[in-house]
Amino acid sequence: MRKWVPALIPTLIAGLFANHSTAGEINIKVAIPQINTAEYHRPYVAVWIEKPDQSVQKNLAAWYSQKKAANGDEGNKWLKDLRQWWRKSGREQSLPIDGVSGATRPVGEQSLSFTEGKEPLGTLPAGQYNIAVEAAREKGGREIIRVPFNWPVKNAEQAKVTGQHELGDITVDLKP
Repeated sequence: MRKWVPALIPTLIAGLFANHSTAGEINIKVAIPQINTAEYHRPYVAVWIEKPDQSVQKNLAAWYSQKKAANGDEGNKWLKDLRQWWRKSGREQSLPIDGVSGATRPVGEQSLSFTEGKEPLGTLPAGQYNIAVEAAREKGGREIIRVPFNWPVKNAEQAKVTGQHELGDITVDLKP
């Protein structure tokens, strides 16, 4: 009766780890450049995955001021300056978005990691997509960058696009 138990152990262990090898991963680095100006404000930034028609598939990050004013959520009113994201998805969201919303980030490289099957990425159907990164800054400009990719990822890939003023390098690393 005990002879079958040791024979099943390798099969059970392989089954436990089978799903871990198939989960794709998306790692994004967003560089927020140093801008020399008399009055600098950290930018609001939204990161999302969009379909080829530019509709939003998944919201990944929304960095904004979450300070509460006496008359409501003061930081929320400036989210509409992230025009592309706001029109396509932001205004329909209940803010803050669980697992997506966060405070504005300082100058420098900011890292985000997402694993298939875990929120906010969840399950992404096979297809062509863009990682979209939009930044808007009070008394500053607005910029959006798109980095195309295919899902699921068959081989590790990296793509890098450089912004012109409100965003620096946007690097997307994809892993199968």
